[in-house]
Amino acid sequence: MPRRKKLPFDPIDEAARQWGLRWGAVEQMHAVTSLMRVQQLVLGELDALLRPHGLSFARYEALVLLTFSRTGALPLGKMGERLQVHPTSISSIIDRLESAGLVRRRRHLEDRRTVLAEITDEGRAVVEAATADLVEARFGVGDMGTERLRELSALLSPVRHRAGDF
Repeated sequence: MPRRKKLPFDPIDEAARQWGLRWGAVEQMHAVTSLMRVQQLVLGELDALLRPHGLSFARYEALVLLTFSRTGALPLGKMGERLQVHPTSISSIIDRLESAGLVRRRRHLEDRRTVLAEITDEGRAVVEAATADLVEARFGVGDMGTERLRELSALLSPVRHRAGDF
């Protein structure tokens, strides 16, 4: 990912300083702003790694979900629930994957009203190649050791739990 010109100061620290002068809750504001910025940075790096495979991270996640399924196919509604995205978003993701020949839509054999997304052989090959690139790049967080990554996941878990994520 191309590097931007570095600022001579941390803009989140400066925002927190200014925020504290007006409203308090500096620690919460600083943590959330840092979290959101890191999310942008990591997602940008992952999308750049996946672009040569014709994928975005959202499309990659959908392919991985299908790869993990017992039959290689799932109802679109279930995919949206598991990926925690709006039904319109999952339809768009599957549209793009289908256009690329990585998945195909088909009717459920027992419930004809249900539409399934099924990964193709080409989709399986792409997910394997893309995963190899992500693993090699350590998912954009390679500068953090295993213990720190576990700690980060544990720190974020209560927020996700409170939000009803699981």
